Amino acid sequence: MRKLTLSLLFAISFMALHAQEKWSLEKCVDHALTNNIQIKQRSLSIESSSTDVLQSKLNMLPDINGFANHGYNFGKSVDRYTNLFATERVQSENFNLSSSVTLFGGFQKVNQLRQNKLNLQSNQYDLEKFMDDISLTIATSYLQILFYQEMLKNAENQLGITKQQVDRMKKMVDAGAAAQGDYYNLEAQRAAEELLVVDAQNNLDLAYLTLTQLLDLPSSENFAIEVPELSVEGKPVLVGNADEIFLFATLNQPDIKSSELKLQSSGLNISRARGAMMPSLSFNGSWGTGYSSNIQIEDPETGLPINKPWNDQINDNNNRSLFLNLTVPIFNGWQGRTAVSKARIGVKDAEYALESNKLNLRKTIQQAYADALASLKKYNSANTKVDASRESFKYSDDKFTVGLLNSVDYNNAKKELEKAESELLQAKFEYIFKTTVLDFYMGRPLTLK
Repeated sequence: MRKLTLSLLFAISFMALHAQEKWSLEKCVDHALTNNIQIKQRSLSIESSSTDVLQSKLNMLPDINGFANHGYNFGKSVDRYTNLFATERVQSENFNLSSSVTLFGGFQKVNQLRQNKLNLQSNQYDLEKFMDDISLTIATSYLQILFYQEMLKNAENQLGITKQQVDRMKKMVDAGAAAQGDYYNLEAQRAAEELLVVDAQNNLDLAYLTLTQLLDLPSSENFAIEVPELSVEGKPVLVGNADEIFLFATLNQPDIKSSELKLQSSGLNISRARGAMMPSLSFNGSWGTGYSSNIQIEDPETGLPINKPWNDQINDNNNRSLFLNLTVPIFNGWQGRTAVSKARIGVKDAEYALESNKLNLRKTIQQAYADALASLKKYNSANTKVDASRESFKYSDDKFTVGLLNSVDYNNAKKELEKAESELLQAKFEYIFKTTVLDFYMGRPLTLK
């Protein structure tokens, strides 16, 4: 009993320690990429493509087939080994082994192997693109949590300041040194700020729920993330430009590489269709033998007819054959040329798909760069506004403390500071996220450190 109790205590302690472990962005991404069901499903397509590559290699080898049967014929029939009619039940056994290999088939099998290899690589890049999309989604959700944590902290700080002023004003009203209306104004401000705290907490809870659902975790309880230092030091600037980022991305983004491979694969469809219109040459070989109870010989001792022994028949009926087969397609309902035409259409479609992916990538990068530049300008402007609003509020707070400013003007100054801090916080996280996206397109690791 004591051992069971100790085991339970150890398990509870371990679970509590594990529950308090905080998740970094890197850990969230690694967990998602390892456990996401859709990624596992897409990985199956890669396994299937690998099987196709192996099969296309094996298709180039000779095929070997064996055949055997054992049966009885009843009634009148022609024996295949004697060419005589048999009127009684005849037991027969047949054995056959055959093999064939294509010596030339318009390079269809070679092109099929090349195409399957390209398809395998394309599927691998498609999986990489899907994993990249999940990583960016995780990063977005992670940053939203950090943003709402800051919003909650600011809202609680502002509420704390207002509560202090409410308590101070209450004492002044009780002492007859301030008007009751000023107290009511501060109370209304306190109630409004309590609502802001509740909204910020709700947004934070929803952000946590979103991230845990993306990670396929059973619950958001006891789940917490690491809070990295996300300061924007000095006068930040954007490195490079949208064209440079796009040029790098076109050479390295998996969706572009996948589209290029699909274009090459569609080109091999034309080669395969043309190959089907070429003559084909194959080599066939076969071996066969058999036994029939209808084959009779004379018994050397009695002179009576008896069945020829099984071993003797197997040796005597042994036959071998070798063939070279040449097939020349002359007219097949124009199927070959139709296949070539459709393959050319497929190439055009793949070209348009590649061009479309490049255009979409350019638009995405241009938009991300423009957003990053706008958020940088917004951040610099908001930073200046916050400095001015803090000085203004400090001046208003000092005047309000000595009774030289009414509660309405004090609340207005405080609201301006809250608005400026909120705008700065939004601009800061917008800038961090957009620059993180741009870094991602430049091939840099997805991190907030």
